[in-house]
Amino acid sequence: MTFLDHWTQARGKTGLGLKLLLVATGAMLMTLSAKYQVPLYPVPLSLQTLVAIGLGFALGPVLGGAAVLAYLLQGAAGLPVFAGTPQLGIGIPYMAGPTGGFLVGFLVAAVVAGTLVRTGMARGVIGTMVVALVAGAAVYIPGLLWLGGFTGFGHRLLEAGLYPFVLGDALKAAIAAIAFPAIGSVLQKHISH
Repeated sequence: MTFLDHWTQARGKTGLGLKLLLVATGAMLMTLSAKYQVPLYPVPLSLQTLVAIGLGFALGPVLGGAAVLAYLLQGAAGLPVFAGTPQLGIGIPYMAGPTGGFLVGFLVAAVVAGTLVRTGMARGVIGTMVVALVAGAAVYIPGLLWLGGFTGFGHRLLEAGLYPFVLGDALKAAIAAIAFPAIGSVLQKHISH
């Protein structure tokens, strides 16, 4: 169950106002995660994938996906919400650049994470880590397909869009595996009282 599912089960139906607030908050978290990076070798660690997966865990596939979609729509409208904006450009031209597929991948990750959580796969640390790894890997499908149009589809693509990020994504999956069950446990206790 997602965090929102636990809330709904304990408190009843979730109103439209709360859903809109959760989507807006999720979009804001995506923006914040794009603007801050953790120094890590060989490339800095962005927290966007972790936040996208977290939105799926917290809100489920529909609202988690809606939060990431709202983030993408803000960026498409020209708001400087993406990493490197406004310095590297804004709006549709930025999204059409080499990293555009990874932006779409964040939406895929939130939907995949939320869907897998709802199926019950995210039980305990191991199940949560598997879900986080699968959702994180889902980012690469549109990301590498799009990036391949810029680099070609070969070793150069993997060097540019995969290899430097694998360690960071494994670390994010480990963080998710520890954090989300712990957060869920705390929320369950507080929601049920």
